[in-house]
Amino acid sequence: MTYPPPPSKDKKLLDQLADQIRLKQYSPRTQKTYIHWVREYILFHQKRHPKEMGVPEIKHFITYLITNRKVSASTQNQALSAVLFLYRHVLRIDLDETDLNLLRPQKGKTVPVVLSKEEAKLIISKLNGVYQIIAQIMYGSGLRIMEAMRLRVKDIDFANRQIIVRDGKGGNDRPTMLPESVVKPLQLHLQQVKLIHEKDLAEGYGTVYLPFALEKKYPNANKEWIWQYVFPATTRFKDIETGMIRRHHLHETAVQKAVKEAVKLAKINKRVSPHTFRHSFATHLLENGYDIRTIQELLGHKDVKTTMIYTHVLQRGGLAVKSPLDN
Repeated sequence: MTYPPPPSKDKKLLDQLADQIRLKQYSPRTQKTYIHWVREYILFHQKRHPKEMGVPEIKHFITYLITNRKVSASTQNQALSAVLFLYRHVLRIDLDETDLNLLRPQKGKTVPVVLSKEEAKLIISKLNGVYQIIAQIMYGSGLRIMEAMRLRVKDIDFANRQIIVRDGKGGNDRPTMLPESVVKPLQLHLQQVKLIHEKDLAEGYGTVYLPFALEKKYPNANKEWIWQYVFPATTRFKDIETGMIRRHHLHETAVQKAVKEAVKLAKINKRVSPHTFRHSFATHLLENGYDIRTIQELLGHKDVKTTMIYTHVLQRGGLAVKSPLDN
């Protein structure tokens, strides 16, 4: 396999890596993760340049992560993907990946933690303000936490009672329902958000990050109301890349902490995270008789096999076999 000429050598390696990740339109989170693991790979080999290394050094690094650092299967996969991305798209070095692919872990089948309808509503009742609305959307619409955090005003379609999830996992857009019970609270919330935005504008700020170079194509769009985040951060921040003072979306860790506290208050003895609301959304739709393909589309799963995990939840303990003790 031949690759196009490598990028300019004037930039540092990690900066070149960041450029290629953005060029491929990977998410900012993936960019951060890949840069972290490439840096770890270089440091592990005493700062040797990656072009002086290859398959044996990569195998050594991944083996160290598995045996010494005891990383999870997903972390192992991330680290390997990051290093391979470096060789393919930055260094333009064609590696024999046969042995490296053997290092990719085979994920075991796990059954997700699911709340009952009563448990989900009880936890939501223990949340306040914006955190309660976010939990309602995650449970009522099946959003991932970052999909909820990245919602823009234009993505909420009150007239048709739907939410458009933009650039979800896999880079696809998808529609899902907007629960009737969250319409009024969300409208009141957006009224408050608009006041914050207007105040930012009056003070000379009010811009927001726009994806995929839209900022250059539409210079004034970053101040428009429709592009603002539905759940903005409480404070403004300085964008390192542009130097602009912006208001980003609420950080997901704040939601995670709020949910954790609500679970304690509700005295639910399950390992619950914000993502549990999404699992519960899918399971309860199945319980209500909705088709698995419909649920697949609402969740944004590429393969129906991923959605099928929720049918295992419905089988309940012992694959739905009645215990002889209960006969």
